[in-house]
Amino acid sequence: MKLIKTTDAVGTVLCHDITRIIPGVEKGPVFKKGHIVREEDIPVLLSVGKENLYVWEKQEGILHENEAAQWLKYICVKDSPDFICSEPSEGKIEIRAGIRGLLKINKKALDAVNSLGEMMIAAIHGNFPVNEGEKLAATRIIPLVIPQEKMEAAKAAAGDEPVLRILPFKKLTAGIVTTGNEVYKGRIKDAFGPVLKSKLAEYDIPCERQIFVPDDKAMISSAVTELVSEGVDLVLVSGGMSVDPDDCTPGAIKDTGARIVSYGAPVLPGAMFLLSYLDAGGRTIPVIGLPGCVMYARRTIFDLILPRVIAGEEPEAEDINSLGEGGFCLSCSECTFPHCGFGK
Repeated sequence: MKLIKTTDAVGTVLCHDITRIIPGVEKGPVFKKGHIVREEDIPVLLSVGKENLYVWEKQEGILHENEAAQWLKYICVKDSPDFICSEPSEGKIEIRAGIRGLLKINKKALDAVNSLGEMMIAAIHGNFPVNEGEKLAATRIIPLVIPQEKMEAAKAAAGDEPVLRILPFKKLTAGIVTTGNEVYKGRIKDAFGPVLKSKLAEYDIPCERQIFVPDDKAMISSAVTELVSEGVDLVLVSGGMSVDPDDCTPGAIKDTGARIVSYGAPVLPGAMFLLSYLDAGGRTIPVIGLPGCVMYARRTIFDLILPRVIAGEEPEAEDINSLGEGGFCLSCSECTFPHCGFGK
């Protein structure tokens, strides 16, 4: 850094905070370290007794914190139009969602950058739905200046893929197969269908058709294949998911020829969840078996898997198995999902 006259400081970068004290009114930095001095700042600086300033002296191969912050932003989102990024301030850039979709985080790249020191990227959890304008992450350069070669090392460590991506939700249609003798025979009113339709509506997915069947394997299988033949992109089968002898939904789904990815999950509510994929006519249709908890619990494993399916992903067994840590919903009196620890 170097010492210059305040009147010559326009365009230079302050190396330290400038404090202003007004007795009984104010005490604090009127300008912070890293501030770029403007013409209108000169009278203010003089008024607090600063006739000379220590400013950053530009050196080859050394980046100011705000310049380096732009490198971190690029590492995070590359040139994607799906994000809204703030202008750098004190080495920090805030990143928001520019579209609605499923947030994906390249954790390997994130950890690689954060392990280098003197810089950081902090983000919310991935694999959760985000809305346009929602805060996702922030970057920060820790010192006022940093060697360019260190930012080049960060870029190399992160690799070619961005740290953050947003997968837009696809336009899908769904069908529901509601099982149970009690509903099929009209003994009780269907309470499952309205819940599922409401959850689908959160993602603008219409339910094309709901079929009611008794606890009969052949009829359940037939209903699933019928919906698939009608062109739906997603089939939800509700009820009959336990291990009781008369609960035959898992076997019925298997009998359609669907590939069972997982029957059972380390999540509560939702331990008896089933995920499968049925190949038909060149398409792969997710067929999901839903236990009774989805009908009465506000958030379950269905809320963890549904957005990933709608974003075009095909979760596999390892994805389900990894949900154990964070897979216990606390059933809070005021639900804040997905801004909570469930599934994270």
